[in-house]
Amino acid sequence: MSLERPANCPSVSVIICTLNEEENLPHVLPKIPDWIDEILLVDGHSTDDTIAVAKTLKPHIKIVSQPGKGKGDALKFGIAQATGEIIVTLDADGSTDPADLSKYIEPLTNGYDFAKGSRFLNANPKMPLYHKFGNWILTKTSNILFGTKYTDVCSGYNAIRKEDFLKLNLHYDGFEMEQEMVVKAQKTGLKAIEIRQIDKGRIGSVSKVSSFKQGFTDFFIIIKERF
Repeated sequence: MSLERPANCPSVSVIICTLNEEENLPHVLPKIPDWIDEILLVDGHSTDDTIAVAKTLKPHIKIVSQPGKGKGDALKFGIAQATGEIIVTLDADGSTDPADLSKYIEPLTNGYDFAKGSRFLNANPKMPLYHKFGNWILTKTSNILFGTKYTDVCSGYNAIRKEDFLKLNLHYDGFEMEQEMVVKAQKTGLKAIEIRQIDKGRIGSVSKVSSFKQGFTDFFIIIKERF
């Protein structure tokens, strides 16, 4: 694991979407390496001290408020505002380790267009069985319909060039935008690679999304994008 800037690395923006994450940000922001060019926090109108905590931990952090609702809306808005050539998305709940940032950036300097985190690549993550089963269904469906070989299509730890992301022309505003991104990356011919992700799980507070409802939404989005 390297905390040094990868060789031949262009400018990098790290995007973090938040909604009442004051409890978790101390486990995320201090671990982001100093060589990252821009940290952009897209806040979903938090009612706790998320913004104040972020400014205390990283005084130079750039903070914007998303115009609508949903993680997809926040990501699209944040990436549009970002100044980096490479975009890396981190979850605010502490489940994605900033110490691994270079592992996601290096492939983009060596011929790949999309680095996709996988919690199941040579690993057996600690998560509820229904989460594993739901992820398996979504991943299997995506692989069959689009000819991919992913082991995890639900990770929020990803790296992509800003220009490539914008070309995907993503439409959805919820968590399902991440599924849309995965399948459209394949449809547009982006060269992808999976990166092993050590999932630490949410550190504090509770998830903002219903797993069952989101799972069905993701499933139908994958099918819709194929047909």
